[in-house]
Amino acid sequence: DLDARGRVLMPAFVDCHTHACWAGDRLDEWDLKRQGATYLEILASGGGIMSTVRAVRNADDESLVRDLVARLDLMLAHGTCTVEVKSGYGLSTRDELRMLRAIEAAALEFPGTVVPTALLGHAIDPEQPDFVERTIRETLPAVSEAFPGITIDAYCEQGAWSFEQTCRLFDDAIDRGHPIRVHTDQFHALGMVEHAIERRFLSVDHLEATTRFGALGASDVTGVMLPCSGFHVDGRYGNGRALIDAGGRLCIATNLNPGSAPCASMPMAIALATRHLGISAWEAIVACTTNAAALLGFEDRGRIREGCRADLILLRDTDERELAYSFGHNPVDAVICGGVVR
Repeated sequence: DLDARGRVLMPAFVDCHTHACWAGDRLDEWDLKRQGATYLEILASGGGIMSTVRAVRNADDESLVRDLVARLDLMLAHGTCTVEVKSGYGLSTRDELRMLRAIEAAALEFPGTVVPTALLGHAIDPEQPDFVERTIRETLPAVSEAFPGITIDAYCEQGAWSFEQTCRLFDDAIDRGHPIRVHTDQFHALGMVEHAIERRFLSVDHLEATTRFGALGASDVTGVMLPCSGFHVDGRYGNGRALIDAGGRLCIATNLNPGSAPCASMPMAIALATRHLGISAWEAIVACTTNAAALLGFEDRGRIREGCRADLILLRDTDERELAYSFGHNPVDAVICGGVVR
């Protein structure tokens, strides 16, 4: 039995943007950043995403599953019951499929819900001069056959997938019946937000470099902001206030990954969002419950209502604003996932 008298009982978190399946670590990269190297400089030198790609390719399937389950359990302990997990560290047909199957296998060991996304356009493999062509011609069809209808994602940024390359991948994916999400405007605004609105993507994610939110706010495309990345990488954050004021739907997520956001805690993301995105505690909570559930296609979670899945969290506190106000600890006292106290 739980004694919840006087304390906050609220919907469990929905983390709608993570890269929680990986191998290895990026501790050496962290040291380089402390010496002044930028994220894009490390990526251009063959580090960053590519160092994790090499680790994933060298890892066995069992370790990929085991490590992902451990991260999912950590997220659950911090109140997250529904998690989106991307592939993207394979950069080959074989290894992207391995990652997606590892995500499927880990989901079977998690009491909550895992939503896989095929991040086929992440980095550009410098050892494959025809990498983009092979991804579109070989990897996308193979993923489409093995995982019909899975959401396809790409990272559109200088030094990664160009605007034109990203559009080609997405055009083929749309023709095959796949929904689309896109990482965009992290460092540079390349026009992908406008294209996403025109093509009716599910979401545009990052948005640190976005300055005009009117069209996005008037569209059905969700804006996903990732404050843990700003905290860890360069102190730059998206303007959540502008998106909400423009009428848009905002989600926040941890972006859990080994390079730019080694954080599994949605309460930490909320604390950062209220300090740097210009939003209130209540807006941040909605952004990682109701709005995030809607983005992932769920109407039965992210809220407390008759008929909804019983994914709930009991806080140690009497006021939900403590999620935004205090940080550096786990404010979640108990997690009820699928009606079972975990």
